[in-house]
Amino acid sequence: MASDRMPMTPAGLIRLKQELKRLKGTERHKIVKEIAEARSHGDLSENAEYHAAKEKQSHIEGRITQVEHWIATAEVIDVSRLSGDRVVFGATVHLTDSQSGEAMLYRIVGELEADLKQGKISVTSPIARALIGRVEGDVVRVRAPGGEREYEVESVEFVEESVAPEPE
Repeated sequence: MASDRMPMTPAGLIRLKQELKRLKGTERHKIVKEIAEARSHGDLSENAEYHAAKEKQSHIEGRITQVEHWIATAEVIDVSRLSGDRVVFGATVHLTDSQSGEAMLYRIVGELEADLKQGKISVTSPIARALIGRVEGDVVRVRAPGGEREYEVESVEFVEESVAPEPE
């Protein structure tokens, strides 16, 4: 089903693939060594190190399965091919808070990529839902936990995010 697809930027997909490579390559091998070390300490029934390592292994394997699913269901939207003044997925939106005059910059990304500290908001967040389809100059009202806020869309741009290569 198309609704099972998860919108994601190319940078988001690259980060997931890097995480999967790290989990399968580094973390999986590290935990196997920890289990072997703990097993060498004797009686497994009372070996807290062994049980902790096995639990950690279970978490790593669960995360690998989760990341593989996200990669398989990713619907990658190439932001570099987008243009215009209408807010859509992948857009970087310059806003001004109508009350405080504070300028804000948000990039609308997939749920897995959202990171408010980096100015990335989920396409499913209240502010992103209010912004989708709007154009430069529009005033948008957003119901936020702290009450209703009003923002003016100053500009919309489409910039592809770069991703740092994973250290070897």
